[in-house]
Amino acid sequence: MQKIIISVTNDLVTDQRVKKICESLQEINYDLTLIGRKLSNSLPIKRNYKTIRINLFFKKGFLFYAEYNIRLFFKLLFLKKDILLANDLDTLLPNYIISRLFNKKLVYDSHELFTEVPELTSRPKVKNVWLNIENHIFPKLKNVYTVNNKIAEFYTSKYKVPVNVIRNIAPKFNSNYNSALAKKIKGDKKMLILQGSGINVDRGAEEAVLMMKYLKNHILYIIGSGDVFEKLKQIISENKLEKKVFIKSKMTYEQLMEYTKIADLGLSLDKATNLNYEYSLPNKIFDYIQAETPVLVSNREVIASLVEKNKIGFISKTHQPEELAKIITSIFKDEKLIIEWKKKLKIAAKKYTWENESKKLKEIYKNLL
Repeated sequence: MQKIIISVTNDLVTDQRVKKICESLQEINYDLTLIGRKLSNSLPIKRNYKTIRINLFFKKGFLFYAEYNIRLFFKLLFLKKDILLANDLDTLLPNYIISRLFNKKLVYDSHELFTEVPELTSRPKVKNVWLNIENHIFPKLKNVYTVNNKIAEFYTSKYKVPVNVIRNIAPKFNSNYNSALAKKIKGDKKMLILQGSGINVDRGAEEAVLMMKYLKNHILYIIGSGDVFEKLKQIISENKLEKKVFIKSKMTYEQLMEYTKIADLGLSLDKATNLNYEYSLPNKIFDYIQAETPVLVSNREVIASLVEKNKIGFISKTHQPEELAKIITSIFKDEKLIIEWKKKLKIAAKKYTWENESKKLKEIYKNLL
């Protein structure tokens, strides 16, 4: 049985893409070791494959990445391996070096346009460090996949390397509507949800909160984690929205989907401030689809195309809180529209499943170069 070591910089628990890929690789008889980090608030993890979570002294910034990459290098150095799987640019360098030292196959899973995220576009010196790593390694890669066609085309054009696409699609979710939970959480109100482990700057969360000032019989749940969470709590307090906006920390996927299932509208409001967001196709969209929850999304190229193609929600061209509130009010006034979206969501939920998407993943691993 071939041994594959999978590396990420998160704490493993809430990374659904990596979890799904690990389970699919087990199905084709790989022996897995998954390496990530341990945080003070990390939830317990129990998987039927080996996991390693590294306690780090530095928690963020340059020193965090430097410490993690050095410690990851030594972990990879001494573990048995046949294949190395690096998730995103922040794990690629040590995996690449080890693959060359031991002549092992390297796979690269790019979850996003890493060097185009807003945290780097506003810091050109830091961005250049990551770009130099990417420019040096990417042209030498043989086994690469990413989350959608637009990002794949970007990398192929830039580095002249074939890039496959494995979308971050949710697995089939068949849990019934929890009427008891719905009654407890929302009563007779309409429930909006914004979920994700990367609710950061320019993802529209601030506007979503401020939007609630203009909605009378609605509540908003923001579930997950991100750089703007403390700012959101401040906005809620300043605008006295404590009874309308509720923030919950990251939770297990099963718990999260219970909330998503009872929500009346799922939000994804990325702004056009960087290429990564323009090309993004967040996994929460596929969670909303599996929960059969209609969506309100911003007019970003890839996600808008998906929503329009499948007729599962509304595409907003504004981020103004009052205008967003008007859109939501008009959506819930049109019962026929909601019914039509629900019908289309049932079709989409059967079409967009990890069970279908993973077939392509398994073919990639059966034909590694």
